[in-house]
Amino acid sequence: MNTKTTTQEDLITIIVNRGFADDAMAAARKAGAGGGTVINARGTAKEDDARFFGMHIVPEKEMLMIVVPHEKKDGVIKAIQGLECLSTPGSGIVFSSPAEDFSTLGKQSR
Repeated sequence: MNTKTTTQEDLITIIVNRGFADDAMAAARKAGAGGGTVINARGTAKEDDARFFGMHIVPEKEMLMIVVPHEKKDGVIKAIQGLECLSTPGSGIVFSSPAEDFSTLGKQSR
């Protein structure tokens, strides 16, 4: 049985250099997020892109996806942006988007 939420949810996506997703998740939890999903990823920037942005781009990435209630989104993003380990240019990006039609899957335990 699927359970559809009635509240507005947002998907926060954080893409960081490999090894920093756990730090981002810890900050997100302190700001009220429940949990997230980490996916190993690889950036595809060209050498010219790195020069354009004025930073060294590491191809090995981790992508962290966190679904949070809309009212917690700004606090979670600010907590991640405030991490010292992500203060170096090129260390990552964070963005959010509405999570429309969000529902849980599987049979619900009672």
